[in-house]
Amino acid sequence: MTSRDVRSVRDAVTAALRTIDTNLAEFGSLYPGDTTVERRYRLRPSELGAGANVGWTTSFWPGMIWLAHELTGDARYERQAAAHVAGFAERIHGRVDVETHDLGFLYTLSCVVPWSRTGDEVARGAALAAADHLLTRVLEPAGIIQAWGDLQDPAQRGRTIIDSLMNTPLLFWATRVTGDERYAGAARRHVLQLRDHIMRPDDTTFHTFYWDPATGAPLRGETEQGNADDSCWARGQAWGIYGFTLNHRHTGDPTLLAAARRCADRFLSHLPADEVAYWDLIFGDGSGEERDSSAAAIAVGGLHELAAALGEPSYADAADRILASLIAGYAAGDDSNALLLHGVYDKPKGVGVDEGNLWGDYFYLEALTRAARPGWTAPWLPGAAG
Repeated sequence: MTSRDVRSVRDAVTAALRTIDTNLAEFGSLYPGDTTVERRYRLRPSELGAGANVGWTTSFWPGMIWLAHELTGDARYERQAAAHVAGFAERIHGRVDVETHDLGFLYTLSCVVPWSRTGDEVARGAALAAADHLLTRVLEPAGIIQAWGDLQDPAQRGRTIIDSLMNTPLLFWATRVTGDERYAGAARRHVLQLRDHIMRPDDTTFHTFYWDPATGAPLRGETEQGNADDSCWARGQAWGIYGFTLNHRHTGDPTLLAAARRCADRFLSHLPADEVAYWDLIFGDGSGEERDSSAAAIAVGGLHELAAALGEPSYADAADRILASLIAGYAAGDDSNALLLHGVYDKPKGVGVDEGNLWGDYFYLEALTRAARPGWTAPWLPGAAG
């Protein structure tokens, strides 16, 4: 990075921390919604009360606070982040909205991180309970982890999605801390199924793929949030870069690293002039479609990990260019309580289009942390926890 880039990252970190401080005053131990509405987060709507811990994105909020602590060493961030552990423990033990593979997202950031940082045994127990519950979602004989909903729901049975590559680190962590190979074994089998079926021969990815739950036969790929079943949802491709690389780090399987590289090369070859992806890679400059800044932020982390694994700095250089573009053109200003704007949650359903979103904010701050603290270890990696 040039001295100019270093100054830009430093200023971006300062701005991000200022926004986190504002949000701590507004939300505290409650949770903002998945996305901004007219550029501002409100308390998460829920039948359990505004700001309740439901949905798949709540852990990105304490995840950001933990990153703020790593960036500053300020003990108040550690206290604020650690205060979320009790609620996540109550959620998993009370089985509140936990019928999802996103337990990996939820409990890595909310509980594995504080256990690794402070030795919090409540956090450890909650994370292991989440890993146990995730094992109940393995569908034999396909060996995949069902993505969403009731395991008997015919609309969801046998379905997994590319995001799941980011949820398996919880299972690898559980094997490391318990010695029980069931967790890692389930993760490995699931990831190999995605390697073989969620990737297409042209190096694009399906968002979602179905297996026959009775026979284990692969059935079909579809999209839920991309433009079409045969297009390439940008955020999914970014999950592929990061997720396959992470799973390589946990397993040492070179075929997973090759899959990550294929995802990366396809993603990078379909970026527009400013290198921030449109919400589906089928679109480019002049399309009139929206960008997905969150896909770009996720890709930054994946590209850096891929560069380190391959020993090829060109991927890190690409990540740095994307981050510089996010800082220059997509970081939120004082009129928003997001860190990053111009993301897309679900364009086909009209949800969170051209707004900020919690996962985009988290991965943007993770990217800034990488840049500000060379050698930093992401929480999804084996060396980060346990």
